[in-house]
Amino acid sequence: MDTLHEVLKFNEEFVANKEYVPYETTGLPDKKIVILSCMDTRLVELLPRAMNLKNGDVKIVKNAGAVVSHPFGSIMRSILVAVYELQAEEVWVIGHHDCGMGKVDPDELLHKMEDSVTKEVVSSMKHVGIDLHSWLQGFTTVQDGVRGSVSMIENHPLLPKDLPVHGLVIDPATGKLDRVTE
Repeated sequence: MDTLHEVLKFNEEFVANKEYVPYETTGLPDKKIVILSCMDTRLVELLPRAMNLKNGDVKIVKNAGAVVSHPFGSIMRSILVAVYELQAEEVWVIGHHDCGMGKVDPDELLHKMEDSVTKEVVSSMKHVGIDLHSWLQGFTTVQDGVRGSVSMIENHPLLPKDLPVHGLVIDPATGKLDRVTE
């Protein structure tokens, strides 16, 4: 049985047994926080537990490296919606040690893409104004990555200037949080 079928079979029993009841909550974050975090698998359960967060406490947006790479991309859109529609009053950017985005080599990644979808497709992106190298670029240190995302959010023209934006780094082995920015 493939993974999707296993998940769907489990889900059918989960719903039938009403195992969702302990997770019922509203769509608004009780702690009025939106968190931008990395999609790293080690953080799925560790991050909320290390911060004493339960279902319904916060909005969590995840992507590779907790990086805001464009002021009008989907990450910023999600943060803006969380602030203006979902009552979030703070933004926390939480990167983590040993992050894969600190190790991404855009040239190597582009070569893998060229092998998969052809060199012509990848090079065609340049002709429509997309700088794939910059877009795929990670960061030198996780602290620099967090600072860059915090700066992009703090300086966004559509966010209130008094909105608190905090930068933190979590250790994916222990859950220890360190503050990077105020």
